[in-house]
Amino acid sequence: MRHYDIVIIGGGQAALAAGYYLRRSAKSLLIVDAESAPGGAWQHTWPSLRLFSPARWSSLPGWLMPTTAGTYPTRAEALAYLTEYERRFALPIERTTTVASTHADGARLRLVTVDGAELSAAAVVSATGTWRAPHLPQLPGQSTYGGEILHSAQYDGPARFAQRRVLVVGGGNSGAQIFADLVDHAEVRWVTQAPPVFLPDDVDGQVLFDQATARYKAMQEGRTPPPPRSLGDIVMVESVRQLRDRGLLASRPMFTSFTDDGVLWADGTRDAVDAVIFATGFRPALSALAPLVTPDARGRLPMDGVRAAAHPRLFPLGYGDWTGFASATLVGVGRSARAVADAIERDG
Repeated sequence: MRHYDIVIIGGGQAALAAGYYLRRSAKSLLIVDAESAPGGAWQHTWPSLRLFSPARWSSLPGWLMPTTAGTYPTRAEALAYLTEYERRFALPIERTTTVASTHADGARLRLVTVDGAELSAAAVVSATGTWRAPHLPQLPGQSTYGGEILHSAQYDGPARFAQRRVLVVGGGNSGAQIFADLVDHAEVRWVTQAPPVFLPDDVDGQVLFDQATARYKAMQEGRTPPPPRSLGDIVMVESVRQLRDRGLLASRPMFTSFTDDGVLWADGTRDAVDAVIFATGFRPALSALAPLVTPDARGRLPMDGVRAAAHPRLFPLGYGDWTGFASATLVGVGRSARAVADAIERDG
């Protein structure tokens, strides 16, 4: 068994932010990443993906993302930034190490990898993100549908869908961008539960983050917060804006069930469909923490400040607002990461 003061599970943006603050400690630190390369979930996104905040507002603590070619960074630019971030701060990352389970071991925690190796830590930061836990709805007829069903986490670009009949399900940014990515390659339609909400051209992730921060501060200070604007509303990145200007940015209401070769719509009509891509979000990827903790129905853990209520030396980070305001974003995770690092230092 190898012993450390701190082990961070995960190698994506939350893990890097935590590593940035914890690397300055005198405590021994190890980051274990199941991936074989830097970038966390970003390396699995589709090639044309665009972030919807400018580089300055897509940055981790300590180093701003360099100016990008366009207003919104590409997937490749985000990956290059995260790769260089690791190198610049010499973060101690061990790759292709997957944690299978986590156990209480007195005041410490014991991590067991899929290879049977064991790590002992006085504190564990769980920063596994959500990519490994895609949310795929279960609909009537799905089990006998003969076409292809996949989640946006598995979408790797339009090439293999050329000339096929495709539905993209999901009314957020991923659904809109994948639909735009496919329009000139496949017979594609966009399907949403509710009409999608499009933001004005001059509103992007930076504006949304500023507005969300203002709401957060108002609530913390007991003031009436300004009206909310959802981070799920669609930012008009170039590909989506071009589709709108071509008059093609339209969705139709959700189908009611699958058929053997397609879908059944609410009006009783049927369509043959070759593939359905669900851009329907993710849940926290917390399987590495079993049997120590059990998530609730939403995939969340009860918290005691920045700690998991189930164990005072377990620190979930980066999964959403339940682990810190805007902690699932590049620009937002730094604040929560610093709070976790401070708590670990205070524990001694």
